Amino acid sequence: MKTIKKLPLLVLAVLALWSCSNDDDNAAPVNPTQSLNIVETAQATTDLSSLVAAVIEADLATTLSGNGPFTVLAPTNAAFAEFLSANGWADVTEVPDAALEQVLLNHVISGTVTSTALTSLGAGYSNTLATGAGGNNMSIYFDTSAGVKFNNLATVQTPDVTASNGVVHIIDKVITLPSIVDHAVNNAGFSNLVAALGAADGNLVDVLNGAGPFTVLAPGDAAFGDFLNDNGFADLAAVPTDVLSQVLLNHVIGGAISSTDLTGLGNGYTNSSATGAGGNPMSIYYNTDSGVVFNGISTVATADVVGTNGIIHAVDTVIGLPTVVTFATADPNFSNLVAALTREASFTYVATLSTADGTSPAPFTVFAPTNAAFGDLLTELSLAGLADIPTATLESTLNTHVVGGANVQAMGLSDGMMINTLGGTLTANVTGGATLTDPNNRVSNITFTDVQAANGVIHVIDKVLLE
Repeated sequence: MKTIKKLPLLVLAVLALWSCSNDDDNAAPVNPTQSLNIVETAQATTDLSSLVAAVIEADLATTLSGNGPFTVLAPTNAAFAEFLSANGWADVTEVPDAALEQVLLNHVISGTVTSTALTSLGAGYSNTLATGAGGNNMSIYFDTSAGVKFNNLATVQTPDVTASNGVVHIIDKVITLPSIVDHAVNNAGFSNLVAALGAADGNLVDVLNGAGPFTVLAPGDAAFGDFLNDNGFADLAAVPTDVLSQVLLNHVIGGAISSTDLTGLGNGYTNSSATGAGGNPMSIYYNTDSGVVFNGISTVATADVVGTNGIIHAVDTVIGLPTVVTFATADPNFSNLVAALTREASFTYVATLSTADGTSPAPFTVFAPTNAAFGDLLTELSLAGLADIPTATLESTLNTHVVGGANVQAMGLSDGMMINTLGGTLTANVTGGATLTDPNNRVSNITFTDVQAANGVIHVIDKVLLE
């Protein structure tokens, strides 16, 4: 990606992220003086002997005996026995040291989070000390709707075992390292997304459980409901599975793009995993002027849900497959172009350029002048504004920027290539930089190429071309 400003971190502060259970079964010894540290507290608790053995095996005893403070989610002996059995290990010494260390660190949160801080919370994310995709701290999901669960797996049995360097909450399962699919499955708010991944062509669950890394823009259930209503689908089953696959892949970007990576970045384009016209990778536009918005419609609501193989950013709208009109309206650099395309009630450009690929006259190749290019044109023609351009002149000018029935990417351009547009013939050259020359010998530089839509491709130019 080029540059995107910092995504505002929308996860809750760590001291407000937890809730507890009133179930006091298997309670650890109360430690009124808090003279024991977390490791010593675990050693003094019979039902945490397996945890102690694992901490020693992973060489984390010194870390967890340090100043901290830490909040430790401590699995019982039964939880460890189940974890080891499920993975074919006889005891913790058989677990690879690096894996054991990361699993244990996935139970440790910085800060002291007591039951007082846990009361009245709902659901959300915090970070553990384990390392996820891109070297970022692993996320952990909590839900307090029925007791307190972490990653929809481990339930707090005994809260608030105090220690000199933090607090321990005893839990009934070992919390394994989550993939991005695991995170989606664990959060009930992504139930429609999970169902869609399972229903779509392409075995997308298996794909997103792969090595990655991936950045997933994850629509919530309400976003999917709006998508179905807006497109006339009764339910998810009514969406053609091939279309559903492409829509979902349009939410997947290669690489682990965290909020830290986004710092200082601006507005621009990258590619999603969907396929646009001509079999080319689909583009996606990001704008960070106010929050982070994709394709002009979908805003990041929760950032940086980190898994082992990628990062999820929850978004509030399903990002449909874009047309060339989608990008023109989403990118503020084309506001004058959009104003020109829509100036007259008789103009049908928006409807035409929204035509699906495979339906005449799509696909399209659009040479899109920037706002500055339109400003230069008005100066060149000694006109005060866009409204002063005669309708016939404006229409023929716009036609000169559109090729019908062809999706011509930059690699398809060559020196002396004649391009027949809807309004005339242009001459392309690529030596020394890609340019277009109109019939009046006015030369425009192609400044950015291959913004790929579902029904065509856009190339950005710095001069308005005339017939």
